Amino acid sequence: MRNNQSKTDKRITLAWTGASGAPYGLRLLACLLKAEYEVFLLVSSAAKVVLATEEGLKLPSDLRAAKALLSTHLNVSTEKMTICTKEDWFSPVASGSSAPKKMVVCPCSMGSLGAIAHGMSDNLIERASDVVLKERGQLLLVVRETPFSTLHLENMLKLSKMGVTIMPAAPGFYHQPQSIEDLVDFMVARVLDHLEVPHLLSGRWGYSS
Repeated sequence: MRNNQSKTDKRITLAWTGASGAPYGLRLLACLLKAEYEVFLLVSSAAKVVLATEEGLKLPSDLRAAKALLSTHLNVSTEKMTICTKEDWFSPVASGSSAPKKMVVCPCSMGSLGAIAHGMSDNLIERASDVVLKERGQLLLVVRETPFSTLHLENMLKLSKMGVTIMPAAPGFYHQPQSIEDLVDFMVARVLDHLEVPHLLSGRWGYSS
């Protein structure tokens, strides 16, 4: 992997929505922070419910307490992380003049997908996605739903034609996973590959290690 990013390149927006897949979002956050990225974390109300359901992690409304909890849970420094509320319209991610050029929505619900596809900006996640699109940045959506309806597929096709990377949360098995963590790492590794973030999470096809 290339590792020639400048400090200004190492800024990213990460959004968690209400789709199932909280372990993906948590693992990706940990990897980005360990890679010394400045992360703007956007968490929807539904995402908090999913975090509590899937991980037993009840994220406090107080932002300092939430940062401390995530630091402890992930065993990583959250010094470079900023948590933004859904109506924090003064956050850098809300404006093309200062927003990071890269954004990942992981996991991405079909509701968020549809809103992004149609340029809606009723919350900060949708607005931040819209900013990345209009500034011709890199937007990755780790979608989680099954089966996909025709409407879901149409929305994904529309965004794909605009340059958005659609990455269904569909881990492979050729690396012979031994745990749920192995499956999570497989997907997060694919996201990191697209972001050009070096990692050692998962072996690659055709290589022994």
